[in-house]
Order: sequence, then C-alpha cells, then structure tokens
Amino acid sequence: MANCHLTSRAWSEYFHSSSSARRQHLLIFVQALQIQACILRVSRLLAVMSPFLLFTALAAAFSKAIAQSQWPPLEEYTWPPGPGSLLIPQYPTPELAGLLKSIDPSRIQNTIEKLVSFGTRSTISNQTDPERGIGAARTWIEQELKSYGGRLNVSVEGYTQPGGVNSRVPNDTFIANVFATLTGSEEPDRVYLVSGHYDSRCTDILDGVSDAPGANDDASGVAVSLELARIFADTTPKATIIFVAVAGEEQGLLGSAYLAQQLKAAGKDVQGMLNNDIVGSSKGGNGREDAGHIRMFLQSLPPTLSQADISNYIKIGAENDGAIRQLGRFIVEVTSNDITGIQVEPVYRPDRFLRGGDHSSFIDQGFPAVRFTEPNENYAHQHQDVRFDNATGIQYGDLIEFVDIDYVSRIAKMNGAALFSLANAPGIPKSVKIDTSSLVLNSTIKWTLDTSASLEKYEIVWRPTEMPHWTHVVVVGKVGSATVDLSKDNVQFGVRAVGVNGYKSPAVAPFP
Repeated sequence: MANCHLTSRAWSEYFHSSSSARRQHLLIFVQALQIQACILRVSRLLAVMSPFLLFTALAAAFSKAIAQSQWPPLEEYTWPPGPGSLLIPQYPTPELAGLLKSIDPSRIQNTIEKLVSFGTRSTISNQTDPERGIGAARTWIEQELKSYGGRLNVSVEGYTQPGGVNSRVPNDTFIANVFATLTGSEEPDRVYLVSGHYDSRCTDILDGVSDAPGANDDASGVAVSLELARIFADTTPKATIIFVAVAGEEQGLLGSAYLAQQLKAAGKDVQGMLNNDIVGSSKGGNGREDAGHIRMFLQSLPPTLSQADISNYIKIGAENDGAIRQLGRFIVEVTSNDITGIQVEPVYRPDRFLRGGDHSSFIDQGFPAVRFTEPNENYAHQHQDVRFDNATGIQYGDLIEFVDIDYVSRIAKMNGAALFSLANAPGIPKSVKIDTSSLVLNSTIKWTLDTSASLEKYEIVWRPTEMPHWTHVVVVGKVGSATVDLSKDNVQFGVRAVGVNGYKSPAVAPFP
C-alpha cells in the first residue's frame, strides 16, 4: 500500500506541477531506472563484495543523481488540510487505447493532400466545378464520410449568405457544413462536437480564384474530424458525437455560427465543442520545434451570462470556474498521457491576439467550447499567396510540405481521448449549489440526483484556489448532497458524476 500511495503522490505532483517541474520529475524517473539497472548489473558482485561496501556505493550513486537533478521534494498539498485523496487523472481504458492506436497517419496525410488538390477552397470560389473550388471539396468530404459506414449519419446543411451583408461575401453564396453524426445510445440530445474548417484563403480575402492550399489552415483540423469519424464509426457512445467540417470560417465564422444556432434552436444540450484550427505544424516561424504540446484556448465566461451572473462569479472568486474552463480541465486530465503523446497546455484567453475561430460561435450560444492550435505558428504559411521571395529566401503559402503528419496524428489521438471520455461518461451534474446560509467551518453542496442505472456515484473535487487543476477528490456516493469537512472560504469545489463504466464527467462548480 505504501508503494501505491507513493506512486499516486508522484503522479499527482507531476500532473499538477509546472512544466519545468514535470521535466525534473521525468529526469529523476529516468535516473532511478538507470540506478535500478545498475543494481541489477552489480548484483553479481554480492559474492565478492561485502554488503556494507555495496550499500555504500549504491547510496553514493543515488545521492549524486539527486544532487545533479536538483530534484524538488514530492510535497503533499499541506494547506489547506482536507478530506479525500489526491486526484489521479483518468487514463484511457483498453477499449479507448485500442481505438486511438488505429488512427492512421497515412489516412490523415491523404486527407490533407486531397483537400490541397482542389487548388482553392475559398468560400467564394467555384461551387460547381467538379475538380477545383470549395464545391468540389465539399462533395469529396461528404463522400469520404459516407465511405466510413457504421453508425454514422452524414449530412450537408447550409444556407445562402446574402451578398453585401458581410464585406467578405460580395455575392449571394451558399455556406454549407458537412458533418457525420454518431447518435448516443442513452442521451442522444447530449452532444459533443469536433470541428475543423474546410475553407481556405490567400492574401486577398476576396480572391476566390488564386491557389489557396490551406494545408495547415485548416485541412489539418478537417483531417482530425474525418479520422475520428472513421475510427469511431462502429462504436456506441452514450451521448452523441458530431464530426464536423464547417465552411465560411475565413469569411467571418459563418458556417459555425449557423451550426451553433441550429443546435440551440433544436434544444440540444451541447456540453463540449472542440475546435481544431491550425494543428498541423510542430515548427514555428521562430524556428522553434515542439511536437509534444498543443495550446488550448479557454475563454473565461461566455457573453450569454447576465450581469447578475457575472457579478456572482466575481463575488465568490469563480471567474476561473465556468463551464469552458471546467471542460478544459477535463481535457487536460484525460488526454495528457503516453497514449496520446501530447501535453495539452491551457491558455486562459479566448484566442490569440487579432485572431478568432469557430469555437467562438458556440460560446456565443452559451455552449462550452475550446480551440486547439499548434504552439508556434508561422505567419508566412497562413493567409498568404503561394510565392517564393528571392530576397529573403522565404517560401510563402500554406503548403503541405510544412505539415508534420505525425504531429497531426497525435492531435487526433488527443481529441479522440477527450471525445470518447466525454461521450461515455455521465453528463455534468445539474443545479449544483453550495450552502452559504450560515457561518460554519464545513461545506454543504447539493445537486440534482440522477437516478439512472448507468450512474454509479458522485465525487466532490477540490483544489487550493491558486491551483489550475483539481488536486483532491472525495467520493460521496449516489446521493444528491454531501457535507465536506473543509471550509468553502479556502478552496474551490466541484462536483462530477461517475458512471458504472468508470468514466467521469467534467466537474461543475457550486454557486450559492
């Protein structure tokens, strides 16, 4: 039991520490393995070396390794003291790990190459040419999704954007989204989406004729959606997953706005939207290479909140605990592991400066949504005419030669781990409240009890207010309220649901 506790402590400290601390812990782990191997090698010396001398030599080697690494001690979260155990992140089940293993980099490459082959996918490009333009790309995406078979229901839905209303759409233009729906077996109206935009652009946003290959922006994101649709086609998640390729992003988020409005009007309970936009390159314009990380942009509070709601968030210090950032915490927990090969790095802002994306359309409807983008962008390969500058030696244009296919494959695994974990877990707890009627040193939290057979229990999670992720978990059972021996003044609380299959929902912060 002591060894198990140490392993749990080590993993929790690793998970919740800074990136630099994580690197130090990994270094120590490697050094420990090296020392262990050394012990095995020298064990043969037991016959000729006294136990005292052997112990002295090994102790000296271990002390040297620790000193050289400047290893910080594995500290418990000692303040505030509280109930429960350190939270251990959810790890992919064998079923999920097997699905993610089936992600095929060659298929991802073929998807990106095919989309680039249409020359331009500008929203205002030709819609009837069978070989060039956005119309040809749309037809191919639809046919590709249909070829996956299984339980997927493929649709093309859109509307006509009137010319002149939007300065980026001079003439009446059909804006069409292509998507495949995998209907949930238990809660079909609870919905999760993964999306990329299949339109592209060159330097002039009103140029619908010149080449605009859009390999990274955003054939890479579309490839993620399509590959996940393929590997999940025969699965039966509890909630609905929609795999989307939207149009009109470069012209003002037109396709995603239409889709989000449709889902809102239909009364769908969208509990998560994952937007993959520019997820194709591990090397930036600054020369930095980073194939192990992805940025996740997390807006704080949605514009749909009333002023009273915003005041309540501020009053209790919960600006960092809205539905969007709770979704982000969940994604970090279930995806940053050796199965995906990617460390998700939250960025607490809606998007990069001067930029925007399709996740915003869902946030505007009150749905939690996040954006994934590579760590180091190259602006010579975004929104640029394809050309070579002899004076600087710079190749401009969003060409496939700048896409790292293995990196995109890991991003697909990360998205897949998040989607599958979300859609197979119970939905988020509803009506989560904390009792503030009296001055007490404990905390009573209440929520609506879900009596369905697929729900096993609830857990209360908590963290010191300055920590970005949940650090502790208290199992409270299949109940609708619980009192925790911990003051609500000192920590942030959340409630999450746990299914009989072991999958856990994102947490919901309680409000008075």
